[in-house]
Amino acid sequence: MLYTKEQTAKAKKVLIVEDEGDMCLLLNIMLNSNDVELDHVKNLAAAAAYLEKEQPSLVLLDNKLPDGFGVDYIPVLKKNYPSVKVAMISGFDGAAEDVALHNGADTYIKKPFTRNQLSSSIQALLS
Repeated sequence: MLYTKEQTAKAKKVLIVEDEGDMCLLLNIMLNSNDVELDHVKNLAAAAAYLEKEQPSLVLLDNKLPDGFGVDYIPVLKKNYPSVKVAMISGFDGAAEDVALHNGADTYIKKPFTRNQLSSSIQALLS
């Protein structure tokens, strides 16, 4: 999606950390709007490299990634980038949700989710 300078200035940047192509495509479709600029990486190492250059407003973080677990990366994110909101997205529930929130996630979105559930969670964090 192309943005004008004015749209880019007001767009909130969201980083999606997700290794599954289908899920990433679904997130892009569900979140595609004029007030959100989406970027995507496939693992924690790529997320760390991205965050050294860019500071998104929000990180949508999958839990099970090729190079580790998102729940273990949340404290690193919060320590190094305290203003960045973190939304953990995972099919795991119960203990994983407790750990994610304890580690500093701002919200936990359980798969499967609806467009409305995703949108309302994201908008709450970005407002």
